[in-house]
Amino acid sequence: MSTFPKSVCVYCGSRDGALPAYAQAAEATGQMLARNDWRLVYGAGDVGLMGRVANAVQDAGGRTFGVIPTHLLDWEVGKRDLDSFVITETMHERKKVMFMNADAVVVLPGGAGSLDEFFEALTWRQLKLHEKPIILLNTDGFWDPLWALLTHVVDQGFAGDDILGYVDIVPDVAALETRLRAALS
Repeated sequence: MSTFPKSVCVYCGSRDGALPAYAQAAEATGQMLARNDWRLVYGAGDVGLMGRVANAVQDAGGRTFGVIPTHLLDWEVGKRDLDSFVITETMHERKKVMFMNADAVVVLPGGAGSLDEFFEALTWRQLKLHEKPIILLNTDGFWDPLWALLTHVVDQGFAGDDILGYVDIVPDVAALETRLRAALS
């Protein structure tokens, strides 16, 4: 039996992005996870939004579980002061370990890696491989173009309407907390 009530996998950028609101949301997300005693599962980086979420969790007394492949230890500055620190050989292993150790997926602003992680979790949900909630934190409308793309995919007949129901999009950390409480209780 797990010693952690629930774990939340956070996918996000290894950079801070263009707007200060992204960094603020990452830090607020970390504080919120710790406040609810939800363990952070993430990519073990100490840079960008990843580092901000993890540091905020730690500063608030929360628990952390980081997973990083060997080839990113230097690039993403592997954060070794986590409660759990797992080194994998490949990115595929990293994503699997992160996903399997989480009860929910949250996606903050990020780049290609965050999109890859999001789409893998969404595809697995579409294929009925899991029922974990997938939540986009839409800080300053960051994910609006992605939502438009998903809607376009449905409108053009490449996915059913159900795919839109597999993803929640929330405007801020307060709404994220409300959604996670509902999903994880």
